[in-house]
Formats: sequence, structure tokens, C-alpha cells
Amino acid sequence: MDRYNSDDSKKAAGEKAVDYVKDGMVIGLGTGSTAKYFIERLAKRIQEESLDLTAIPTSVASENLAKRLGVKVSNLSEHPAIDLDVDGADEVDPKYNLIKGGGGAHTREKIVASASKEFIVIVDEAKLVNRLGNFPVAVEVIPFAEGYVMKEIEGLGGIAKKRAGFVSDNGNVVLDARFNIVDPIRLEKDMNEIPGVVENGIFAKRRPEKVIVGVGKKTKTLERE
Repeated sequence: MDRYNSDDSKKAAGEKAVDYVKDGMVIGLGTGSTAKYFIERLAKRIQEESLDLTAIPTSVASENLAKRLGVKVSNLSEHPAIDLDVDGADEVDPKYNLIKGGGGAHTREKIVASASKEFIVIVDEAKLVNRLGNFPVAVEVIPFAEGYVMKEIEGLGGIAKKRAGFVSDNGNVVLDARFNIVDPIRLEKDMNEIPGVVENGIFAKRRPEKVIVGVGKKTKTLERE
């Protein structure tokens, strides 16, 4: 349990990540409570330093926030290569494997992370875990395949439950699946091979180069070798 104020830690991590932004970059904007602090600080820096940046949001919510704050937004059709992506996570293990998707934006988040030269994850200290799996894995599924995918997830050793009243920005349903995760990269691959699955919230194939951890009002930066 994080002994520090969670909001302070999220704010510290989100704002610290802005230090890695350089003029002229194409930036991936993550989704969620920690990413919100990054976007807000980024907007201030753009205004203060007259930076020429283009942002690729990973959700409608992040796009709306960026536009409201005066951040120039675009899309992957215009900018298929991204310099830096900054996003949050629900869990980070010692090998930098992630679980994301608590906000249901993991499909776009994984696409943007995969298109990025550098991927930085921003979290509060409580998100660091010894092993993935306490947080459920979000699985985005086309509605037609919902029942079939739930059955196939059971075949992989998981227990899936539909996220009630939720539709992704892509118009799909999200299942929250609980697993005893032994091999994250294998499970990520196996789930994505189920017909009807759009994407799941395990990030083992595309891991971050850096994880900025908020610890109260301070931060520590972990770098993958």
C-alpha cells in the first residue's frame, strides 16, 4: 500500500515525464488519471516555450482534454511514426511487463506505444508489483464474439466478466479477465489469437523503456536495459 498521497504521486510522475519532451516531437498522449497530469503540464510547457508539438491521443477523453488546453492533435494516418509516448499503467512488474486497460483504452494505447520510438510509463508507487495478475486483464471484443471469447478465455485458464455499461471508443465491449499469469508474453499472444478479440491489456511484447514512479511529491526513474 502506498504510504504517500496517490494524487501527489500521480501528479509528480506525470509532470516529470514532460522533461523528456523536445521541440518538434510527435507525442503519444496516454489515457487515465496519471496521463491527465502529463497532458496538463505539457500544455503549459507548450504555451510557456512556444513549442511546436503534435499529439496523438489514445482516447476521445484525452483528445478532448488536449484540444481544450490548446494542444495540437493529429492521428496515425498523418503521423504513423511517434517520437515519444507517455501513458499510465495499472500494474508494472520487475521486467517492465504491464497490465493496462482499466479505462478501456488499451487497444489504442497499445497501437500508439507500438508506433513510438520511446515509450515512457508514469505510475504511482502502488502500481509496482512483483507479478502481474492482481488487476484484471481488459480484453476488447467485437460484440458478436462476446460469448465465444468468454468460453475461449476459460480454456486459457481465465475467468472473464463483461464490463457492465461500457463501450470502447471503437464501439466494442470489454471483458475483464482474471488469470494466474505465469508467462505474460505467451498469454498476450494466446488471447490475441482468439477470433473476435481486438486487443488485450497485457503489454509484454511492447514494454516501456522507462518507468517514472511517483513517490509522494518526488519521483524515481527506472530504465530498462
